[in-house]
Amino acid sequence: MKEECVEHVTTGQWFVTMLITAIPLIGLIMIFVWAHGDRVSISKSNWAKAILIWSIVYIVILVFIITVFGTTLLSYVKIG
Repeated sequence: MKEECVEHVTTGQWFVTMLITAIPLIGLIMIFVWAHGDRVSISKSNWAKAILIWSIVYIVILVFIITVFGTTLLSYVKIG
């Protein structure tokens, strides 16, 4: 069974958390660690899971927009 940490996350800890997530590759890795880690506070774990869900939503929307605009643009380009 997963042992959950119930301590509160302070403003300073949130500041450092957001600073770490601003670092491109390290931030992504840390979001996965916080989302699935055993010794992470519940609020930080839930926040990281929500960030991952929003990232998936953004990627789906981006793929849809690129597909629609890409096919529209290609339909106007004449080859030959």
